Amino acid sequence: MNSNSANSAQRPDQRLGQTYRFNDPDMDLFFVAALGWGPTGGLDIGQAFHVASTIEDGDADTWVSSFSRYAEVQTAQADAWKARGWRRAAGEARLKAFASFRSAWQFAPPGPVFGSLVAKQRAAFSAALQELSFPATHVQVPYNGKTLPGVFLKHPTADAPVVLVIGGADTSFDDLFFTAGRGLFDRGYSVALVDLPGQGITQADGLHWEVEAEKPIAAVIDVLIDRFGAKPGRIALVGLSLGGYFVTRAAGHETRVATVIASTPFPNPARLFSLSVQAATDAAGKDPSSAATRGRQIALWKAGATNAQEFLTRTAGMIADASRVTVPFLSIVGAGDSHVFLEQAKAWHREIRSTRKDFVLLDRETGADGHVQANNRLRLVQECSGWLDETFSA
Repeated sequence: MNSNSANSAQRPDQRLGQTYRFNDPDMDLFFVAALGWGPTGGLDIGQAFHVASTIEDGDADTWVSSFSRYAEVQTAQADAWKARGWRRAAGEARLKAFASFRSAWQFAPPGPVFGSLVAKQRAAFSAALQELSFPATHVQVPYNGKTLPGVFLKHPTADAPVVLVIGGADTSFDDLFFTAGRGLFDRGYSVALVDLPGQGITQADGLHWEVEAEKPIAAVIDVLIDRFGAKPGRIALVGLSLGGYFVTRAAGHETRVATVIASTPFPNPARLFSLSVQAATDAAGKDPSSAATRGRQIALWKAGATNAQEFLTRTAGMIADASRVTVPFLSIVGAGDSHVFLEQAKAWHREIRSTRKDFVLLDRETGADGHVQANNRLRLVQECSGWLDETFSA
């Protein structure tokens, strides 16, 4: 394992403090993410490292093909076990197929290939929830003449608070089940997982990242209240990665939530995007990996932009106002994140007007110092659920 700290000035979007498996930093991050989903039903260590052994470092196409191939292997295993009546084992294998399809699209090209993998992921996820008897209801939230897809996991405990989990630039609602949803459900919470504009595959339907993220979040909360009986004051909002921007915006506008949690608070993504585009410009002439190139293409697609300048223009207004925020707020950040994430998280915690707030900085010793605790998702859930327990028992 090698430290990445020396590269932090060169990579304003650094998200891991050390190298785990791949020299390509983007590929290494999402390999660690795949590992991190193991304890909640994703690939186990031996499976993830087997897939990694068939991938060429930095090569997007081998990543996509290797994870796609393994997804089909797990699908066949699930089908075989289901045919023998092994329902639980089938559901467990189906979750691993889902995790593999999900990882596969990370470096897929925008368009039909990406969309096909998301469709396979969704089918596997839905089947796995049924085979594992999760109390799940799929939902389509009306928004701007389109719909935002998601799932609601209703906890059997009467009057269980509802936690709405919002992901980031590289998520879809169903992978949030692995990241935090299942852990929060197991700890006594009903959980809603929903794609906002520009997440999952919504960009293919003409929905892209929005400056006023509080608006789609409000639409989701409307549905949670009207359809699922969520009660104002018994709802929590959790934002991860770019979701840390979406929820900092909502925290200044939404009055129906009891608390907001962000890993990491990200009130000014425009700043990071500008630095990242400049870093890419400064590196002109150096061949980027195909994984890095695909990542940039997908970011443009999700933002509804066709080039870097348009991307910056469309995201320039993505700024949250700390002075508007009085709701109880928990800020979580990993020490392995870039200085941009760290500085914004610290400033946000300092400047919000909430009388109840906490700041958690996770260092390397915790094993959770990566971006959104990619290297220790359990710690993320523990910090969130502890704060939530205190909030809703007060």
